[in-house]
Amino acid sequence: MLKKVITLSALSLVVMSGAAQAIEGSVDVSRKSTNLELGLGSNTPGLFLNGNWLRSNDDGKAFGLGLGYNVDAGALRVSPTIKALYTHPENGKDGYATAVGAGAHYALNDMWGVYGEYYYAPEAFNSNLANYKEIGGGLSFTPVSLVNLRAGYQYIEMKNQDGRKDNVLVDGFTLGGSLRF
Repeated sequence: MLKKVITLSALSLVVMSGAAQAIEGSVDVSRKSTNLELGLGSNTPGLFLNGNWLRSNDDGKAFGLGLGYNVDAGALRVSPTIKALYTHPENGKDGYATAVGAGAHYALNDMWGVYGEYYYAPEAFNSNLANYKEIGGGLSFTPVSLVNLRAGYQYIEMKNQDGRKDNVLVDGFTLGGSLRF
């Protein structure tokens, strides 16, 4: 019930924001993981909503819903975000996490940019995890306004409780691409 209330509230805020909202779908892959994401308003100033499904070949899955706000300052965009996650670690118990963090993108010119992000959920914001952390960064290339290509590094870890082995969903080089509608 709480998930439905949060989802409906977030969707209502996005619709009421009044900004021109664009839909974006993206795929990021690494040697042992796949991340699919769908966003609404992710590339325009103001409120945005996104959701993702992340699967590691060896260490589990995570499903997320994020609500954030894009703030532009010249060529820099900062995006403080809160993420509600359902976690399914391979070596631990299923649970929920609420991660807080931000992403940033700096446009070097019309086609090239650099990006970074960090999200963290301490034990108090988790069920069945000691913590959740996500860090990433890299280079982006936008040949046309509807397409964005990315290459970078990402690390996502679910630290389990009770002495269980920690699960690292992503640790390494990633390639990604997105389409904007």
